[in-house]
Amino acid sequence: MSTHSIQGKVVLIAGGAKNLGGLIARDLAQQGAKAVAIHYNSAATRPDAEATVAAIKAAGAQAIALQADLATAGAVEKLFADAIAAFGRPDIAINTVGKVLKKPLVEISEAEYDEMAAANSKSAFFFLKEAGKHVKDNGKVVTLVTSLLGAFTPFYAAYAGTKAPVEHFTRAAAKEFGARGISVTAVGPGPMDTPFFYPAEGADAVAYHKTAAALSGFSKTGLTDIQDVVPFIRHLVSDGWWITGQTILINGGYTTK
Repeated sequence: MSTHSIQGKVVLIAGGAKNLGGLIARDLAQQGAKAVAIHYNSAATRPDAEATVAAIKAAGAQAIALQADLATAGAVEKLFADAIAAFGRPDIAINTVGKVLKKPLVEISEAEYDEMAAANSKSAFFFLKEAGKHVKDNGKVVTLVTSLLGAFTPFYAAYAGTKAPVEHFTRAAAKEFGARGISVTAVGPGPMDTPFFYPAEGADAVAYHKTAAALSGFSKTGLTDIQDVVPFIRHLVSDGWWITGQTILINGGYTTK
């Protein structure tokens, strides 16, 4: 079996119950992963997690759903420990966790900032830490960020600002884990046509985002389709292993760096 094949590999996906994370989980199972452990945040997401587990098993892989709020280092440690207890050390670890806030900077409270930092920066840092400790040699690690890291825009200071450190975490991890053959990347989709996107945006903003990408006219919604992101994730955790330490914006020409 190739070191960089998905066939027979163990996968851990944070935020793997639904939307992009759920589609990645199903896709990697269909590509021959042996086992997929998916994390979900709260009881409200449990039905989605159970549906994704069923789909993974239907594709011929083992699966488990693990609930946790990843706002603390201890919770991330336990997530890895529980996944390893079920399936052994992961070959592939993917973190899709994130939280959006669109609000003028001068109106953001300390509590809101702390919540955003915990969801977007702190959880990502400790996910990378645990991945560095537990992912097998020649493994693959991917963190989801945002294409707003390439934007000059108002109202997303807390969202893009707390995702931005992940670029630095990714570069450091790529250097530190590279001696073990582990590649580490960050992926920034454009505004995606999922329930994650719409609550933060007004009608005017939605209309703008649907026309802002260079290829918007060729997308069924004008937005980034999660179906168009998944093949890039699949590539990064298999034949695309030579890409490491990079932030890759997958957005149809919405922003660039």
